[in-house]
Amino acid sequence: MTAARDNMWSASYDILIVGAGVAGSALAHALSAAAVSRSRPLRICLLERSLAEPDRIVGELLQPGGIMALRKLGLETCTEGIDAVPTYGYCILLDGKPVHIPYPEGYEGRAFHHGRFIQALRKKAKEAACVEVVEATVSELIECPMTGRVLGVRATRKDEGAVEKEAFFGDLTIIADGCFSNFRNQVMGKAAVTPEVKGHFVGLVLEDAELPIPKHGTVALVEDGLALLYQIGTHDTRILVDVKNPVPSDLKNHILKKIIPELPASLHLPAQKALEKERLRRMPNSFLPASEQGRSTKDGVILLGDSWNMRHPLTGGGMMVAFNDVVLLRDMLLDVKDLADSKEIKRLLHRWHWARKPLASTVNILSVALYDLFSAHDPLLEVLRTGCFKYFELGGECIRGPVTLLAGIEQAPFLLARHFFSVALYAIWVLFTHPRRVGVVDGKPVYARPRPDEYPFLAFKSLQVFWTACVVFMPLLFSEIRY
Repeated sequence: MTAARDNMWSASYDILIVGAGVAGSALAHALSAAAVSRSRPLRICLLERSLAEPDRIVGELLQPGGIMALRKLGLETCTEGIDAVPTYGYCILLDGKPVHIPYPEGYEGRAFHHGRFIQALRKKAKEAACVEVVEATVSELIECPMTGRVLGVRATRKDEGAVEKEAFFGDLTIIADGCFSNFRNQVMGKAAVTPEVKGHFVGLVLEDAELPIPKHGTVALVEDGLALLYQIGTHDTRILVDVKNPVPSDLKNHILKKIIPELPASLHLPAQKALEKERLRRMPNSFLPASEQGRSTKDGVILLGDSWNMRHPLTGGGMMVAFNDVVLLRDMLLDVKDLADSKEIKRLLHRWHWARKPLASTVNILSVALYDLFSAHDPLLEVLRTGCFKYFELGGECIRGPVTLLAGIEQAPFLLARHFFSVALYAIWVLFTHPRRVGVVDGKPVYARPRPDEYPFLAFKSLQVFWTACVVFMPLLFSEIRY
């Protein structure tokens, strides 16, 4: 009787994917399409707690590198029919002064409402051959009592009246349940790393707002941090305000009094209207380096996407990294002869970990390093922030190099290191040669160049600035090499 009951409430697949978000939906479609084309169909089950359209304030900007990965996955049409807006680069504002940072010619990104994009990805997954999409809440991993290998999951379907936990078995289980993953620590074991929360983004949608440069992401560097804006629809513009811990008790008043006045005048009224009628929502900005899977992690299961690796959302690189991971993982999984062979999967995980490093490490390091500079409250970091802005003003390779890294066109952590320390050295040059603010007269700032008698102090400060640059960059580089 018990055996018959277990058989009734279980199903078996080649691959189980937990989470139908960016990475999970893309992988389900990509594996199915590629397997069918190779005449080796895979039976895939994609499990998602809720198939309703999600409503999030992040995951709305896809860099050019992400667009290129979408094409490789056959998912480029997912940005069509959702009122997506092409993006052609960035505009950075410091003290009201803009600097234009365009993508290289021929490259563009896309910005959109997150939920609409996710629904387009899910639609592709549902249409894929041999993919079953199940709306169910996964509550636990099923492990072999002898070996500890993950054999599948238990989940409760959302169907009305469903209360029984159902067993879903698979030769391989892939967990892509996002930044608040319920299974990260269980899968990673001793290799688990605790995400570092670097403040929060508070989000609003502005109606019919006019950005300084249309169809460009705008980063406004304000006294209390930064604000990031990009158009996500014909009439909608997303604004994300950086809020550090501890979060102000009155967020609306904080944004109204300290952020909006420092934005371009064309954004004041739309921002004020949005504050009056919208509910403020916030998301933690987390950094989680990717520990290599397969060495001390559980057999039979793989973490994918934000459940395994996160970076600061300032640079909009999260979805690009996820899609690139899916491209690599798809190709490697299709070459596996036996998905239940733990040794073969471990070798795959080692290859995958290092194959993704060039892009993932570049984006991870750049996101956090740039955030540390742009949100500077420390006087030495403020020197670096000014130096970074002045570096971009030089144009040419001083823009092209960094933006190709940001956009995922180039994948080179050491090229990033070269530009970062070039910024640090140029910031020191600016410290000695450029006028700096020395006071206010009649409500207007007064600027003056350093006097020769100040040079000894500036020389000492220069050493501090360079050391600060090392303190920002080197631990991030080490975290990518270490894990």
